[in-house]
Amino acid sequence: MRAWGAIDLSVSPVVDRSGAIYIPRVGEISVAGIPFVKAQEYLKTAIARIYRNFDLSVSMGQLRSIQVLVTGQARRPGAYTISALSTLVNAVFGSGGPNLHGSMRTIRLMRGGKLAGEFDLYDLLLRGDTSCDQRLLPGDVIYIPPAGPQIALTGSVNTPGIYELKGETSLPDALALAGGLTPVAARRQATIQRIGKSSSRVVEVSLDGDAPSGAPLENGDIVSLFSVVPRFEATVTLRGNVADPVRMPWRPGMRIRDLIPDREALLTRDYWRERNRLNQGPPVELARQKEPSRAQFDSRKEPSAPIVRPVSAVLSPPLDGAPATKSAPTSIAAAPGAAPEESRIPENRVERNPLEVNWSYAVIERLNPNDLRTTLLPFRLGRAIIDADESENLPLEPGDVVTIFSTADLKVPQAQQTRYVRLEGEFVSAGVYSVRPGESLRALVNRAGGLTPQAYLFGSELLRESTRLEQQQRLDDFANSLERQTASAAANIRGSVVSPEEAAAANSEIAAQRELVGKLREVRAQGRVVLDLEAQAAGAAALPNLQLEDGDVFTVPSRPSFVNVVGSVQNSTSFLWSETKRLGDYLRAAGGPTRSGDSRHAFLIRADGSVISKSWTTGVATRRFNDLSLNPGDTVVVPEQINKTTFLKGLKDWSQIFAQLALGAAAINVLR
Repeated sequence: MRAWGAIDLSVSPVVDRSGAIYIPRVGEISVAGIPFVKAQEYLKTAIARIYRNFDLSVSMGQLRSIQVLVTGQARRPGAYTISALSTLVNAVFGSGGPNLHGSMRTIRLMRGGKLAGEFDLYDLLLRGDTSCDQRLLPGDVIYIPPAGPQIALTGSVNTPGIYELKGETSLPDALALAGGLTPVAARRQATIQRIGKSSSRVVEVSLDGDAPSGAPLENGDIVSLFSVVPRFEATVTLRGNVADPVRMPWRPGMRIRDLIPDREALLTRDYWRERNRLNQGPPVELARQKEPSRAQFDSRKEPSAPIVRPVSAVLSPPLDGAPATKSAPTSIAAAPGAAPEESRIPENRVERNPLEVNWSYAVIERLNPNDLRTTLLPFRLGRAIIDADESENLPLEPGDVVTIFSTADLKVPQAQQTRYVRLEGEFVSAGVYSVRPGESLRALVNRAGGLTPQAYLFGSELLRESTRLEQQQRLDDFANSLERQTASAAANIRGSVVSPEEAAAANSEIAAQRELVGKLREVRAQGRVVLDLEAQAAGAAALPNLQLEDGDVFTVPSRPSFVNVVGSVQNSTSFLWSETKRLGDYLRAAGGPTRSGDSRHAFLIRADGSVISKSWTTGVATRRFNDLSLNPGDTVVVPEQINKTTFLKGLKDWSQIFAQLALGAAAINVLR
């Protein structure tokens, strides 16, 4: 207490057992039963009987603790020491509240062996009402009795759960406890599962009108509230490969073109999102335009300065079949020691969007009201929307669902597919082309302006995705077959070993075979198609009339000047091509096979992708293979011998055979 004016004091009086405090120059003042919020006004009035013209400030210094007892169906019953200003709600929450079997509706406050009050926790939890809360006194007992009658509310109510009843409770009162019905609740009926004297039964209660049935609920009732059936009356739905799936009101005479007002409504948001993608990479530092030095283009040296490379803008698909063009290049610099541009800047590609509209097929799903079966009414979307064909502009009925498909949903004929083919290399106009229906490889090359004089048609490469998938499937099948054979051979080898040396050799052989299977599984098919062209083929007229597929890549390199000799030879290198030289001449120029080289299984890889093996040539094998004439870009391969045993191991094996023969002969002599 602080006072100033006519009286000057600063004291901290303590309330004694009789509920009074002593103030110097004022005397004793009783404060028992005075709420703290009224203490300052009460004390000022008491002091004003002696002094005038002063101000007073009162604050709480220290509270006295009291002890109460929480019993019954509490989570943590027991004696609690709490503040003297605590209330019944504070003590209930401090004890954890009622347990699973405790009542939340009739929490009793016992004082001096008599009922001092009851508190309903539902008033606090559902309405925030604490008007029945009371301040506790020393020795009070809070008793939580067992729970009373309970019901369960399920379904379309805002707060489904188990609720305790207090007195006679009707269904509207119970729904109020659960927060009322949800907006999708079906108000026509509710069901009550009720346990009678001998069996359970279901009672149906109507919810129509503002005042549903007021029949009282009983202990153990389970009230189920249903939601409305998600059915839209007199509507038509458009979904599938569209920009915005919509549900529109049906009107008499409504047809397909009324549901799809324009063609742009059939382009999805993903389609535009892919078309609008800028293909931007991480931020890079712009470089000054300058003439690059020779060292920057020398692949044998490490660049000492930033490398300047052009990065083209995003390619746009040609609209009229013309080659896709690139915008002006922008020079960027890669910081020394940074990752290569290929890993930092996305590759520019022109690819067919798989979300293109399937104009040849769309369907109406219609429910038959008689037998409730769904029937499909297909129609040609292109004729209905583009050609305005009234025979395909089908009438719609309430509840119809119109589904639009993309070309990725259903495989359409080749003539209806949008196909992009990439021409790279020695073309007059290399680029990405949209293939016309029935257009062949020869026709497309002619449309691209033909080949340049430097084109080496024999070394051309056609990559096809469908071929790649088929080749990969064959490789996987071969790897699986080889793995089964390896497992079978491993079991046979382990069963035939008779010595530790043979066991070690067998384990090594089995490990090598498994490693071979693992390496084979890592091989990825390229999808190359050998066009079987003549070595002197030139011009687009030499190309076959091969039908093109979407994603084909046709590359025609410039005419090389080298022939390659690789593998187990003395010097794997490239030699200048000469029309007069033969395969054996190049092999001799490379020093011939090494000691570990398997010359009997050497083979030739032609520039067109075909392979000629020495072991499969006709006539005298060596002379026939070595006399082959090579073309620019051909590669001679001498493989390494894999199953090569040492002389000592062979001698040991033969000595064991001879020893066994000698023992057999001796045994025969003994028997004679």
